[in-house]
Amino acid sequence: MSISCRVTRGDLTESIHVAFAVAVDQNGQIFYSAGDPQYLTCIRSCLKPFQAAASINAGAIDAAGFNEKQLALMCASHKGENIHVNTAQSMIVKLDLSVDDYECGSHLPLDTVARHGMIQKNEIATPLHNNCSGKHAGMLALAKHLDKGISDYIKEKHPVQKTIMEYIQAITGQENINTEIDGCSAPTPFLTLETIAKMFQQLALGERPELKKVFDAMASNPQLIGGTNHFDSLFIKSLNGRGITKVGGESIRGIALKDEENGAVGIAIKILDGNFRAMPVATMKLLDHLNLLNKKELSRLDKFRMKILKNHNDIEIGRIEAYIDY
Repeated sequence: MSISCRVTRGDLTESIHVAFAVAVDQNGQIFYSAGDPQYLTCIRSCLKPFQAAASINAGAIDAAGFNEKQLALMCASHKGENIHVNTAQSMIVKLDLSVDDYECGSHLPLDTVARHGMIQKNEIATPLHNNCSGKHAGMLALAKHLDKGISDYIKEKHPVQKTIMEYIQAITGQENINTEIDGCSAPTPFLTLETIAKMFQQLALGERPELKKVFDAMASNPQLIGGTNHFDSLFIKSLNGRGITKVGGESIRGIALKDEENGAVGIAIKILDGNFRAMPVATMKLLDHLNLLNKKELSRLDKFRMKILKNHNDIEIGRIEAYIDY
């Protein structure tokens, strides 16, 4: 059984994206799976809330004096809008560092309006525009707190990354976790979907104080997590403190949800071919199937339950719809 996302052109099927998903309950037990719960995949930016938690746990965030908005940006894959860039800049100022200390690289904003504005003004992108700039400011805060030097903080053997991996090992109970290099050049682990779901269940549970701080920061600052019209931001805003979500590269998603029936729920979803266009539709189909959203929440997120496809003449030519295969 899996989740199929059918892409149509007219009435005929043109493509199909397959999703695997796992949901765990208050006790960390699987109560639903679509596909293989032991499917091994890269967690990518779904790791950001836990990288932030590792820095909180080490005392680096208090030492840096980061506020809740700055903590939220540490968990973000943002679109490079002014709110994101300005928040990242404020973090670097608090650390008494500069953009030259970033090791994440630069790219133009993912937000179309912000990107076009910079192009029109012949402005050059800086690491502050990188969608991972908040995460890297957090890593720089951890590097300063550990007092082992900030240079090469993205390297696997640097104390920053060792501290983060030790924390991931502690919350997953796993050792010898394989890592590869993420888009922002920091290490990123390969984990099973069940493990990722259990990590997000702990985020919803909030028994660890650092994870509760991360959940609360994300829930209180949805616009910082993604940006304008970003699914993550709209989902978090729609749930009004009841849940958060974080997407990652190659179409991986984690969800932490507080549910009356199942308690603290953790969910991991992976589109097997890595295509982002199917992820919102698959997410909504899964949550609807499991009755994890109420009527108001479903209504607020209704536009994501099916994607209308249009051509360059704005003519509707097809749709993307999700189905639970039995």
